[in-house]
Amino acid sequence: MHDLMFRSATPADAEAIVALVESAYRGDASRVGWTTEADLLDGRRTDVASVLALMHAPDSMILLAQRADGPALLACCHLAREGADNAYFGMFAVRPDAQGEGVGRRVLAEAERIARATWRCSHMAMTVIDVRAELIAWYERRGYHRTREYKPFPYGDARFGLPRRPDLRFELLLKALTGECA
Repeated sequence: MHDLMFRSATPADAEAIVALVESAYRGDASRVGWTTEADLLDGRRTDVASVLALMHAPDSMILLAQRADGPALLACCHLAREGADNAYFGMFAVRPDAQGEGVGRRVLAEAERIARATWRCSHMAMTVIDVRAELIAWYERRGYHRTREYKPFPYGDARFGLPRRPDLRFELLLKALTGECA
C-alpha cells in the first residue's frame, strides 16, 4: 500500500471532489468498485455548490486523501461536529480503481482520529442506505453498530439522486470513539 497524505479541502478542490464522489457512486464507471449505488440511484450525488457549502459550514470539513507521490485525489469524506460530543461522517468516496487497497479503512481511521483529537468527540454517526448490506458489514467490521433507527429517503429531491426502487431508507450507524488517538 502506498503512503497516503491527508489534508483539508479548499474551495479549489471542489470540482475534483465532485468528480471523485460521482465516480465512486454513480454511472457505469462506479461499477469498477464495490461502493456503487448505480443499481439504486441515478442522477447526481453532489455538486460544487453543495461541496462548498459543507466546506464553509461551522464545525465542518472535507478530508482528502492522496498518495504522497501524486496529486490525484484517492478519497474524501465530510466530517461535521454535532453538539459537544458527536461527529457526523458522510460523503465518503474512494476512487473505484483504488478500492480494496485499504485506502477507505485509513481514511475512516483518520476521520475518527480528527473527531477525537480536534473536536474531542466521543461518538461518530453516519447514515447508510439500509439495503447496502455489504457496505454496512464493512462499517460493522470497523466498530460501527446498527441502531435500527431509520430516516426516510428524500424521494422527489433530485439533490439526493433519482431512486430506481421504492424501498430506500437510511439507517443510523454509531461508533464510540474511545481509546487513544491513532
